[in-house]
Amino acid sequence: MTRAGDLPEGIPNAHSLLLSASQSVTRMSDSTLPTFDTVIRGGTVATASDVFSADLGISDGRITAIGLDLAPGRREIDATDKLVLPGGVDSHAHIEQLSASGLMNADTWESATRSAALGGTTSVIAFAAQHVGMDLAKVVEDYTALARAGAVIDYAFHLIIADATEKALTQDIPALVQAGHSSLKAFMTYDRLRLADEALLDLMAAAKESGALVCVHAENHGLIAFASRQLLKEGKTAPKYHAASHPRLSESEAFERVVRFSQFLDQPVMIFHVSTEEGAAILRRARGEGAKVYAETCPQYLFLTESDLDRPGLEGAKWMCSPPLREARDQEALWRALDLGDLQTVSSDHAPYRYDETGKLKAGPGATFKEIANGMPGLQMRLPLLFDAMVSGGRLGLRKFVEITATAPARIYGLANKGSVAVGQDADLCLWDPSRRVTLSDEIVEDRTGFTPYAGRTVTGWPETVLCRGRVIVEGGAVTAEAGSGAPISRG
Repeated sequence: MTRAGDLPEGIPNAHSLLLSASQSVTRMSDSTLPTFDTVIRGGTVATASDVFSADLGISDGRITAIGLDLAPGRREIDATDKLVLPGGVDSHAHIEQLSASGLMNADTWESATRSAALGGTTSVIAFAAQHVGMDLAKVVEDYTALARAGAVIDYAFHLIIADATEKALTQDIPALVQAGHSSLKAFMTYDRLRLADEALLDLMAAAKESGALVCVHAENHGLIAFASRQLLKEGKTAPKYHAASHPRLSESEAFERVVRFSQFLDQPVMIFHVSTEEGAAILRRARGEGAKVYAETCPQYLFLTESDLDRPGLEGAKWMCSPPLREARDQEALWRALDLGDLQTVSSDHAPYRYDETGKLKAGPGATFKEIANGMPGLQMRLPLLFDAMVSGGRLGLRKFVEITATAPARIYGLANKGSVAVGQDADLCLWDPSRRVTLSDEIVEDRTGFTPYAGRTVTGWPETVLCRGRVIVEGGAVTAEAGSGAPISRG
């Protein structure tokens, strides 16, 4: 149900909403005041805590005034009947990233961030992926160069640590964290990426020394390897068996270990892509014990189930991700965990591989589920899917939508001046038409996968105009920003 104070029925009359909160909104009609670069006029503004009618004044890329009847801007944007929300913050996306198997994903920084912008996202945290034998500092330098050349929105990096050498732990990580790369990622599974328990503890200890957050892909490697081997031995090779190859217990067991490691070292952790009811229950208990544990889930675990993998031939490969899609009961548990605050964010885990020989089908038409690249696109559809469910559908409401898609990830990852609508914040804004209905299809996909796993689904609510640091980057359904116009985000 929609909470009091959330989006009222009849958006055309939303200007009457919360006018009693005028003490927090300035009336500025004095024509002697300086004009703004841009004024967004007549919209309904929402933050993680409030919904109110106001104009926004923007100068030098920042929000400089929130009020009624603001002085004119050099550019005026009419937000009548629109919701004015913070631009989305997607804190988990794989962009122009080389996999451990040597497969490059489909997107460039330009194509990925164009798709993000069209979906209302203005900040993204992607990965600088170290593989065994690679120098971590050089890895970060190389990925940063790619982002600098292509990004149309603002960006930061998590640093994937697959080779926790003495140099990486004692020299590279302290220097890189000091330079603003304040989150590290570890894998507990995948042969070429995983850190064994002792190495994971070493990484967490190094992160504690440097003041970094450790993000974890937490699944039990042994359980997955054993289950996969048994399935293949029985001739169960189709994409639909991918779900069974990652037993539910592989998630919950790994969560337990990560929580205990976090408590042992008193080191904060973020558990990525929670997919099961059991995993959510572990997080609730751990946070109740005072463990410094954050967690996220992704749209695929809220809107899809393992039945989507059961398609003719290899078509189910489009729905392969890790952890795999689960069951309807898990969806309900994850929504409940979001409501309770046990899950703080919803990221896309954008992992784009085309459904052809360059991506999902690289191993050929006889590929087993073990030979198919894991991952699905999500940067563009994350916000419309969540808006449809949370705002249009009334599940958790507008303020919670803003919180989990923008404010909370900006806060958790220390993204300075991002994630909210307030004076002094970057003018990263998205104007939503809350009544527009769009049927998702492969034809509207901007990234380079060429498909969306949500094709055929109709959503209500659509991002129409998007600003990043005061620049209009999406207007009239088209991206107007140039490649390389995005900027690195300062992080605490």
